[in-house]
Amino acid sequence: MLSLIIPVYQNEANLDRLLAEAGELRSKLPVAMEAVFVVDGSPDGCLEILRRRLPSAPFPARLISLSRNFGSFSAVAAGLEAGAGDYFAVLAADLQEPPELIVEFCEVLTGGQADVVFGCRTGRADPWLSEFFSRLFWRIYRAFIVPEMPQGGVDVFGCTRQVRDWLLRCPEANTNLIALLFWVGFRRHYATYERRARTEGRSAWTIGKKLRYSLDSIFNFTDLPVRLLLIVGSVGVAFAVLFGIVLVVFKLSGRIPVPGYSAIVLTIVFFGGLASLGLGIVGQYLWLTLQNARRRPNWIVASAENYGVEAGRPAATTEGGSTIL
Repeated sequence: MLSLIIPVYQNEANLDRLLAEAGELRSKLPVAMEAVFVVDGSPDGCLEILRRRLPSAPFPARLISLSRNFGSFSAVAAGLEAGAGDYFAVLAADLQEPPELIVEFCEVLTGGQADVVFGCRTGRADPWLSEFFSRLFWRIYRAFIVPEMPQGGVDVFGCTRQVRDWLLRCPEANTNLIALLFWVGFRRHYATYERRARTEGRSAWTIGKKLRYSLDSIFNFTDLPVRLLLIVGSVGVAFAVLFGIVLVVFKLSGRIPVPGYSAIVLTIVFFGGLASLGLGIVGQYLWLTLQNARRRPNWIVASAENYGVEAGRPAATTEGGSTIL
């Protein structure tokens, strides 16, 4: 069976189309399917609508409601834990990723060709500025953080139960679930698609969330910022020592009759900014360390309902990081 994980947040406008697409998708898959809807503290009526519609849906379903908005990756992880399938796939509720992609995921996984299938964007119907910054970020990320990451990044994926179990054994706070999939390894397959334009509602993916996602994706998987800071700091100290020697020599030889105000100010500003940058980078790593040391759950399940599936907790081999059904 395939467990289809669908995180839901402010998707009230397109739930009808989502349920219809999920119903059609079930008939196209080579195995049975259950849908796991995870309402990530959505402020609209998504939870109530799903409660009304899922009992009559043409597929078995699980409805997980989180106690608040924990973020898309936590919602996906909660759905992975709740799913009881042999295979798992993630589908965005806004349907910008074509549902037909899940069929390809399932065929690859059930055929034993790979353990993880990544959906790779070849194009996207997004505003040009958003597309530009997305391409720039992923180009930098591929160059310095995760070289195996596809050029356009990854939003959806499919995996086997074994990969799911290992993924849930990484209860890291503020992490990037996609980068974790590359970290755990296993056999990979890449399925290409073109991202569709959003047809209903507005995206909840704000600039602030994108920035937070970028920082978490970087600081959780590399010490590059610290190494760059070390290099810049070393060069700055060497320059300061050399500049100090030159100033002393010029002062003793009488070539500097009046101290230079501009040079002093520029030096203070430069090293002051460098020190602030260093504190910010080190502070980010310390914050992530504190978050993981606290061992708070990455999500809290407020309610769990089953429609057409057996009740009870699925056997997920986790080691903390969540509140279990």
